[in-house]
Amino acid sequence: MANYSNKKPYLVGIAGGSASGKTSFIKKLVKRLPINSLSLISQDNYYLPKEEQVIDENGQINFDLPTAINRRKLFADLLALMDGKPILQKEYTFNTEREPEMIEVHSAPVIVVEGLFVFYYEEIRKMLDLQVYLDVREEVKLKRRILRDSVERGYPEQAVRYQWDNHVMPSYKKFLKPFRDDSDVIITNNTTFDKGLEVIISHLLSKV
Repeated sequence: MANYSNKKPYLVGIAGGSASGKTSFIKKLVKRLPINSLSLISQDNYYLPKEEQVIDENGQINFDLPTAINRRKLFADLLALMDGKPILQKEYTFNTEREPEMIEVHSAPVIVVEGLFVFYYEEIRKMLDLQVYLDVREEVKLKRRILRDSVERGYPEQAVRYQWDNHVMPSYKKFLKPFRDDSDVIITNNTTFDKGLEVIISHLLSKV
C-alpha cells in the first residue's frame, strides 16, 4: 500500500437521511475511482453497544441520535487517516447474529466519511474539504427503508414504521436537515443520482 502521508488527503463528507442512497452512491463512486485512491470510513461502524443507547418512552432503543455513535473514536480515526496512518474498526452488523469483522482502513488521496451525523459533529464538519448531501423526498425514503429492512435485515414493517415516525424523522429534522443548504453539493436521488455522481467523480479525479 502506497504511503500518502506526504500529501494531505482530500476529505469528503457524504450525508443524507436514512434510505437516501448513501451506500449505493458510495459503492459506485469507489468503482469509478482508481484503485487505492479512496478510503471509506462509515459512521455505522461506530455505534456504541446496546446497553449504552438511549431507550425511548416505549422501551425501544433509539439508534437515531448523535449520542448513539462513539463520536470521539470516529474523530480520532479520521485524524489518524488524515495523518497517513491506518486504522482498525469493528464492522457494524445491524443487530444481526453475524459475527462482526475487524476492518483495516488505510489512508488514501481521497478519504470519504459518510453517515447521518457527519455534518452535525462540528469537529468533523470543520475538517471537511467537500460536503455532499443526498436529498430525497420523505415518502420515497420510507418506501425504500421498508423494503430494505424487510429484505436485508428481517424487520417487520410495523417495527420499521415505528422507528421511522418516532426516531428516524425527528432525528433527521433536528440533526441533519438543517445542514442541507450549507452543503457544497446537493444531489437529489428520488429516482437516480447518476448525474450528481458524475459531477463528484470528475471533481475527485482531479484530486488523485
